Amino acid sequence: MGTVRVATFNVENLDETPPAPAPPTLAERLAVLRPQIVRLRADIVCFQEIHGQERPGQPRGLHALTELLAGTNLEKATLVSTKPDHDAVFNERNLVVATLFPVADVEQIHNDLVAEPVYRRLTANPVDTAPISIGVERPVLHVRLTLPDGPLHIINVHLKSKIPTDIPGQKIDNFTWRTAGGWAEGSFISSMKRMAQAVEVRLIVDRILDADPNARVIVAGDFNATPDEIPVLAIRGQVEDTGNPALGQRVLVPIEHTIPEPARYTLYHQGRGQMLDHMLISRNLLAHYRGSEIHNEILHDESAAFADDRKYPESDHAPVVATFDFG
Repeated sequence: MGTVRVATFNVENLDETPPAPAPPTLAERLAVLRPQIVRLRADIVCFQEIHGQERPGQPRGLHALTELLAGTNLEKATLVSTKPDHDAVFNERNLVVATLFPVADVEQIHNDLVAEPVYRRLTANPVDTAPISIGVERPVLHVRLTLPDGPLHIINVHLKSKIPTDIPGQKIDNFTWRTAGGWAEGSFISSMKRMAQAVEVRLIVDRILDADPNARVIVAGDFNATPDEIPVLAIRGQVEDTGNPALGQRVLVPIEHTIPEPARYTLYHQGRGQMLDHMLISRNLLAHYRGSEIHNEILHDESAAFADDRKYPESDHAPVVATFDFG
């Protein structure tokens, strides 16, 4: 079979209709994004933040993504997306796996393995009279692919961002909180959502390995967490953390460790690079792993506009791509 390239890329709100006030058009975005897709030379891509578009008399579809992939090696790729209950895609922020290999099975997980936490907010105004459910906004997408030498499990994730969750009565406007305590509690609730997703992802991995200890697994996407933060560590399952050497074969390995540290970032924030997009692989894939790239040369500082949410044609995340040799 030879070389297989797997990538993850948060393209940042890919849509046909740009948001206000004066953002780039889809054509302007495609002009800078399509060369990035070509450069990936990928056989499998985990995309995040893919919006759906409507056409008269048709279910909502991935029209903007289809246009982005036109003229690239992924033009005829199979697209597997997260979906609501009906036969369409979500209006915003779909997870999509684009693959040149046959799809054997698709699973969407959304608080199926981890029940929604309940919590009574302390700073809400009016106050909560009872605990409320803290649900996560995005599911996890698990796709089992058929490669010539056997199955490959792809788990596409987009964990909750660090942006504080809104709390009733605590926001003056989109960027201004009434109290520091409200901001702190909003951040705590967001971290609760992020960890609920991380635990669910780890349980998916364990379930796959329970069924087949030799399964090949890749978890990729936007984790909204740096390598040393708990959401990433929870999914990895390091022996140093579990204290159990018998779990060594279930550890997931971050491929970014083979990239020199000065270049190891996928988002640029207030003049500092952060590694928020990861690809974690099962240990049996290390025998086939040949190297990684982070295409971060054109990243803008996503905080440069200081919270006015200015949009750029390119994404504020850099794609990550790993090469495997199954020959």
